[in-house]
Amino acid sequence: MQEYLNKIDKDRLPEHIAVIMDGNGRWAKAHGKPRVFGHKNGVKSVREISEAAAELGIEYLTLYAFSTENWSRPALEVTALMGLLVETIRKEVSTLNKNNIRLKAIGDLSKLPQKSQNALLEGIEKTSKNTGLTLILALNYSSRWEITSTIQKIAQASKDGSVNPDQINEAFVSQQLATADYPDPELLIRTSGEQRLSNYLLWQIAYSELYFTDVFWPDFRKVHLYKALVNYQGRERRFGKTSEQLK
Repeated sequence: MQEYLNKIDKDRLPEHIAVIMDGNGRWAKAHGKPRVFGHKNGVKSVREISEAAAELGIEYLTLYAFSTENWSRPALEVTALMGLLVETIRKEVSTLNKNNIRLKAIGDLSKLPQKSQNALLEGIEKTSKNTGLTLILALNYSSRWEITSTIQKIAQASKDGSVNPDQINEAFVSQQLATADYPDPELLIRTSGEQRLSNYLLWQIAYSELYFTDVFWPDFRKVHLYKALVNYQGRERRFGKTSEQLK
């Protein structure tokens, strides 16, 4: 692990990392356990990666915790996930405070069970004064929901006369999104070997570096984050320019 940590240039860290935490169910199946067992063990990875990001000085970490499509999973699993969310947030507040981590959330939070909403708001409030890493949970979130909601908001503002169509540019749209308060991620990590975006931060990751690993989320540890960062720092980020223009 130290080998990879030593390779990381602390002056070239991404400001914002987004993660698709995938593979909990398959990890549980491989261990002969129900899917919920995988989700419970995935919490350990959330804790470790949040702490690692905070230690490195990463400013924002967004975790895809529950998508709008996840409601279609078996009712027992969804109920267990909502219960786990409440339990985890309440248990981890002290750890977040110890590591100076501020909790935030994006998504259609009003559709979450009341107990989940209460636990989330409680966690956000109790960590609001922290000044280190901002840990953002994407809950009942999907990009298509977010973009549709944004279009509706802009259409209503245009209808009301509070915005002129000429004012609507990329920067304006970004300011209407759920992530308006956060910079776009420079690095997106997806675990478990799958190589798709799953309706996650599609506007925001237009120029993100994508990193896919075969490691299931419950096995994802600090060393795997370090490997992803070393890989990221080995890439040339051109933003449409040529290599020669960057010199």
